[in-house]
Amino acid sequence: MALPVLSSSGMKFRRVLAHFPQELSLAFAYGSGVFRQAGASAGQGEDNMLDFVFAVDDSVTWHMMNLLKNRSHYSFLKVLGPKHISSVQSYGAGIYYNTLVPCNGRMIKYGVISTDTLIDDLLHWKTLYVAGRLQKPVKILTQNENSKLQAALVSNLKCAVTAAFLMLPESFSEEDLYLQIAGLSYSGDFRMIIGEDRSKVQNIVKPNVPHFQKLYSNILQDCPQVVYKHHLGRMEIDKSPEGQFAQLMALPRTLQQKITSLVDPPGKNRDVEEILMQVAHDPDCGFVVHQGAKKSVTYSMKKLYKMTKGWLRKTS
Repeated sequence: MALPVLSSSGMKFRRVLAHFPQELSLAFAYGSGVFRQAGASAGQGEDNMLDFVFAVDDSVTWHMMNLLKNRSHYSFLKVLGPKHISSVQSYGAGIYYNTLVPCNGRMIKYGVISTDTLIDDLLHWKTLYVAGRLQKPVKILTQNENSKLQAALVSNLKCAVTAAFLMLPESFSEEDLYLQIAGLSYSGDFRMIIGEDRSKVQNIVKPNVPHFQKLYSNILQDCPQVVYKHHLGRMEIDKSPEGQFAQLMALPRTLQQKITSLVDPPGKNRDVEEILMQVAHDPDCGFVVHQGAKKSVTYSMKKLYKMTKGWLRKTS
């Protein structure tokens, strides 16, 4: 299953892409500059910063070429060269951002991540930083024929659906599903409590349900655990312990680890399968999964904060 390339005009985004080295395994645009959010005026998106992520096979070579083309995009790190920039990129979520870059009459920011790091996050949700963005609609600008990356992109979407199923009741609407999916990468994110709109998830989903449908329709059609009652506009999923155990076993490794650390007392070291079976039988299974996701994102945010603080201390 190919990740959908959204059909609305992407010319302005591809014009931006033309300014950069073309050795990209994946490039996408995301955020409020691409997809309208609830509460935003009709023309507000035209003024918003455009956000991009570029995945590259060789970070050092890509930064070297980009320094030749776009040296002004970089901070003082440009004087240290591409190897040092790539070293900084490897910390935290494994992505390096250039921000407040003027391009074609708009302000943009772009993050550079290695293809291997991206695949790891998509498969295992190590930080959910880029994987979480790819669980929501994005505009794919270019993608090469890397079969491992393609499989990881699809796996990330399937796991997002599975995690959402575990946290939802037996019967729910399609919009409820997308709200749960969109909220995954915000669980435990302090930005949702301090300094950002708490209704951000709803603002993302409600105007963009057709885009979520394009992203997830094939996965939902092929999923044996969900029944879609079209006449009611509702979905029903298997909430038996056996059904929930199958879903828990299909979750990414990092989320499984966070769930087991919540349930298993220190020093007991039970088998992961045994612990997840216990969770599957727990009436509060959905809450446990939510707490695991929250713990995973909180850990990632703390790691990013500590990395940034330590790096700033080193460079000050």
